[in-house]
Amino acid sequence: MRRAWAAVATAAALALAGCGGEPAEEAAAPAAVSDGGVSHVHGVGVNPADGAVIVATHTGLFRAAPGQTTPERIGDRRQDTMGFTVVGPDEFLGSGHPDPRDDLPPLLGLIASGDAGRSWTPRSLLGEADFHVLRASGRRIYGVNSADGRLLVSGDGGQQWTPRTPPAPLLDLAIDPRDPDRIVASGEAGLFSSANAGRSWRPLQTQQTGLLAWSPEGLMLVDGAGEVHASADAGRTSARVGSAGGQPVAVAAHAGQLLVALPDNTVRLSRDGGRTWALRVQGA
Repeated sequence: MRRAWAAVATAAALALAGCGGEPAEEAAAPAAVSDGGVSHVHGVGVNPADGAVIVATHTGLFRAAPGQTTPERIGDRRQDTMGFTVVGPDEFLGSGHPDPRDDLPPLLGLIASGDAGRSWTPRSLLGEADFHVLRASGRRIYGVNSADGRLLVSGDGGQQWTPRTPPAPLLDLAIDPRDPDRIVASGEAGLFSSANAGRSWRPLQTQQTGLLAWSPEGLMLVDGAGEVHASADAGRTSARVGSAGGQPVAVAAHAGQLLVALPDNTVRLSRDGGRTWALRVQGA
């Protein structure tokens, strides 16, 4: 299982290495502004304002309202939203590369939306950072900058940042909902835990690695084969509880819901801690 995820991680690293040239190529291609629907999902979340599932993609954001599986584009923005997280009702944070029609640097740094993704404004690190992993709890934000692999931490909502040394190249991280200083990160070699906002780390004795989501019910991990593991002790031990049905590309937890986006651009939903799954968002 770890070898399978290592192959996924290697492929992802190769893709990241080529991201620097993407904006220029997209800007030169008229097709970049046409709407092909949901494609190349990078992130997923739930808007607490209305319960809609938000899907962040290579060509902008989409939403699927409660009771609907067909996603609709949010606004007219087509930025490549690589990093994405929901921080409150209608409040999102993101990162990635600009809409090909915008006169902006190729790296968006941290961007923020207060209108459910219809518009975005730069908050910090414009032209300096491209967060492919972006997680927040209150005003605490953690981001893994794909431009240099550094872990950056903010305590003021993303205005100022402090670099931390990650224990390994990171696939993902999750924040304890009860303590923003406590995080678990996943790398190719396994899981790591920090109790002081990434200042120091210790490895966790587990064979699993993958994408993470932390809810009040516990820490969830979805491995490279889509197997779902639940931990009640912050990752020290875990048990397999079910399967999401395929390799995950994004994972999120909200109000008893566990969401997993798959490579076919669908989003699967579990309401029982990962045991059973249903289609929540249709793919393109």
